[in-house]
Amino acid sequence: MRRLTARTPKLPHAMDSTTKLQFRPNTTPSRSTLFSRPSSKHSKSNFLIAIAIAAALAVFFYLFVVVRGSRYVTKKKFGIVIDGGSTGTRIHVFEYGIEGGAPVFDLGKSGLASMKVNPGLSSYAEDPEGAGRSLVELLDFGKGRVPRVYWGGTEIRLMATAGLRLLDLGVQEAILESCRRVLRSSGFKFQDDWASVITGSDEGIYAWVVANYALGTLGGDPQKTTGIIELGGASAQVTFVSSEPMPPEFSHTLSFGNFTYNLYSHSFLHFGQNAAFDSLRDSLVSRDIKLSTESLQKGISIDPCTPKGYSHNMKSWNFSPDSLAEKKYSSTLHPRGSFSECRSAALMLLQKGKEECSYQHCYVGSTFIPKLHGRFLATENFFYTSKFFELAPRAFLSDLMMAGQHFCQEDWSELKRKYHPLEEEDLLRYCFSSAYIVALLHDSLGIALDDERIAVANQVRDIPLDWALGAFILQSTANLDVEHPDWISTIVGDDSPTHLSLFVISLLLLLTAWTASKCRKPQLKTIYDLEKGRYIVTRVR
Repeated sequence: MRRLTARTPKLPHAMDSTTKLQFRPNTTPSRSTLFSRPSSKHSKSNFLIAIAIAAALAVFFYLFVVVRGSRYVTKKKFGIVIDGGSTGTRIHVFEYGIEGGAPVFDLGKSGLASMKVNPGLSSYAEDPEGAGRSLVELLDFGKGRVPRVYWGGTEIRLMATAGLRLLDLGVQEAILESCRRVLRSSGFKFQDDWASVITGSDEGIYAWVVANYALGTLGGDPQKTTGIIELGGASAQVTFVSSEPMPPEFSHTLSFGNFTYNLYSHSFLHFGQNAAFDSLRDSLVSRDIKLSTESLQKGISIDPCTPKGYSHNMKSWNFSPDSLAEKKYSSTLHPRGSFSECRSAALMLLQKGKEECSYQHCYVGSTFIPKLHGRFLATENFFYTSKFFELAPRAFLSDLMMAGQHFCQEDWSELKRKYHPLEEEDLLRYCFSSAYIVALLHDSLGIALDDERIAVANQVRDIPLDWALGAFILQSTANLDVEHPDWISTIVGDDSPTHLSLFVISLLLLLTAWTASKCRKPQLKTIYDLEKGRYIVTRVR
């Protein structure tokens, strides 16, 4: 009979080290020991990591909620723009707030103070140093409106317009340098390139910006914006949103808020009210413009834009430098006082050079203008002329035409009696200005005499429609975008260096906690495996 061979059991001394650690004889596990706690060393490590993370989160909470939240408290700031116009120099002092990282403007009476001195900077062509001296009174006004503690942080900019654009570049620079020397020592924040001659198109864009800001349409649908037509002393500007293809020199793109505006903007130099008045008088004397009713008598020229009874004194006139009128004719103009003839003469002036037009539309001279679209505001001398004739803001051009006809045909002595508070030189221009406006808006730009799309205004609510305000709005908005382009810059760009230090410390704490969690040594714990009926050791994750 075959004997069965018994299996020899494995002796304890043959067990490996792991088995020895697992073996606990004669021990029955209780429910409480199925999952034992990690070691105290491991618990301490977790506690330190938790502390680091909590500290980092606390710092972040402080920076985001307290520091960043404090930016939503309105902070006071000031800005100054000096408008170097053709007839005078005006300072605008702005007080505004920064709330939530965005400028909050009050361009009414409480947030804006202005002052003007005469004459304009262009009058100092023969005495450039006098231009700088003319700013002293304006700067004193500014210092009286800005608390001294804010002077060093208040930007001051000088922007000259058409009056200076008419001068030679060398004369322009001499006048500007004289102004820069005064502005450098003003106590306000100033850089040399902040005193400049701006382009006519920029002047028009700035005027468009403030008009649409005042109307509440800036930052909204481009098709709901309002165009602007300015009639200054030396130039006229036309600016509006147009979808018509334009030559690049007339097309300007402006981004504001979430919208981009494709603007037509152009400045018609020499076509401002005063410059056009002088040009027309010059042309009448030299007979460059010939009217059908012109006298055939030798040496006499007809002036339809001056009321009858006025006596011209040509010796006091400032003829243009290239004019031969003063040399060719020594007799005075004969005033006729005819609105219709004055309008025809003004139209001839506006259409001069039209034969050289290389575009589809040339409503004024040889300059491209797209078809006018939407609503418009007519400002500056449009407003002053309308106000003189006591017309309503929404009055039609036909109303202005009737008022101009009545004024032009009156005798000069009667006009002086009725308007005796006015200077004679100012009173003399209203026959021409009324006829010129009708010739420009209706005969040239095609605005109907009864068109309701155009209104005359010099302010909307309590906001003046001054291009300098538009320049300030754009510049202030651009400055804040540069100072705080994103949330990190908003935090670390704070005035206090402590906030930057806290920001760095919080990042270091988070980095330390993350590194510790990855690099700490593995911890072991012992558990009882019910299925296998024995204790095992596993790694704590």
